[in-house]
Amino acid sequence: MTSSGVRSARTAGTRESILLMAERLYAEHGLHSVSNRQVSEAAGQGNNAAVGYHFGTKADLVRAIVERHSVVIEANRSTLVLRNGDSTRLRDWVSCLIAPYTDHLATLGQPSWYARCAVQIMTDPTLRPLMYEQAGVSSSLRKTLVGLHRCLPDLPAEVRRARSDMARNMMMHICAEKELEFAQQPECPPNWADCGTDLIDATVGIWQAPVSPRR
Repeated sequence: MTSSGVRSARTAGTRESILLMAERLYAEHGLHSVSNRQVSEAAGQGNNAAVGYHFGTKADLVRAIVERHSVVIEANRSTLVLRNGDSTRLRDWVSCLIAPYTDHLATLGQPSWYARCAVQIMTDPTLRPLMYEQAGVSSSLRKTLVGLHRCLPDLPAEVRRARSDMARNMMMHICAEKELEFAQQPECPPNWADCGTDLIDATVGIWQAPVSPRR
């Protein structure tokens, strides 16, 4: 390997170490309790400004974490969307919302931290838009929502928005709680398959629930 190749490999390794350690620290301590300097030190970087050098601001680091996982989730969802075709079954499209996420979490090993890190990001008013940025560029998510809404043509727009928020928050918070539970029981293999199935069942129920008169 050439000297430039060695430097590139070393840089890629450093970035990966920083991303993994930031994800873990954010998951365990919260976004605002962890400084870029702490992330650099925990990642074994002698230069305390390593985060700034490799990523920039904390927002840039958070964006890189989200993008790293979103690539895999997008690929998972694209496969399911293609398989669904023109399905008119609500469960098929709810599965496209949830299974790509839980399937990805299942590949992260034990313990993992992304589900808890993602909840920290989603509940932070300044960093939450970074999650929406990724959602906005996801073609598979747009196709999923078209398919889902096609199954619910009579659902009022305001109810649709409310239930979409409920479904998203339930998925993210339940996954974060499950991830913590799995991390605390290292002797038991994490069962993300059952978690995904339970979430799909519950989310289908949310979408199909009767609509009460609006006040």
